[in-house]
Amino acid sequence: MTNVLDKFRLDGRVALVTGASSGLGVAFAECLAEAGADVVLAARRLDKLDETAARVRAAGRAALPIATDIADPDQCTALVAAAMAEYGRIDILVNNAGVATAHPATRETPEQFRSVVDINLNGAYWAAQACGRVMEPGSAIVNIASILGITTAGLPQAAYSASKAGLMGLTRDLAQQWGARKGIRVNALAPGFFASEMTEQYRDGYLDGLAPRMLLGRQGDPRELAATLIWLVSDASGYVTGQAITVDGGVTIT
Repeated sequence: MTNVLDKFRLDGRVALVTGASSGLGVAFAECLAEAGADVVLAARRLDKLDETAARVRAAGRAALPIATDIADPDQCTALVAAAMAEYGRIDILVNNAGVATAHPATRETPEQFRSVVDINLNGAYWAAQACGRVMEPGSAIVNIASILGITTAGLPQAAYSASKAGLMGLTRDLAQQWGARKGIRVNALAPGFFASEMTEQYRDGYLDGLAPRMLLGRQGDPRELAATLIWLVSDASGYVTGQAITVDGGVTIT
């Protein structure tokens, strides 16, 4: 009988992580490598991708950094083509690339709103579409959503919240399209507040004001979220699809 812990291993698999140049994307890439996967790294900043690639290689796995703007469908297609040329397979997609803004709804411009949706929702779809065309049965996609697709947190973030709620809907639809027909599982992670470049942009005192909603009394560690990701992309979650898994220290139940 196979040891249950072996189901969490990703040896021989290739993972593609978007938004891999900073924050949660770095933690995801590093932990995927620690679990045994080679990692394709995508983001707009190639210099920062090289730093993530060094972390992946330090964990003993191969890394392929590719400068990509996922809001451009053609660049997503080229990204997947480059990954296939290098490794011949893509087993895992982590749709992590995202941006956040905070504009009052009466003053937010069409350009500001569209720029967020273009990356957070449209870009995730283009990346999933390109990967879905080449993925084999047993592959897994995880879309990084947010608790702001479920609840609110005091900032005027209509574009961000709408994009993340839309990403959860996209997750469900792709799961039903690609489950039995293609053997691809599609799930979402809805993180709470984890240390990242995004949280560093919050105004002073903002997170302190949310402390009563954090039932564990602290922000999350990115590697805690990455551990949940490893479960979702591994055989350990082989009967889980179409779900949005909330990892938020209890914020959404307060």
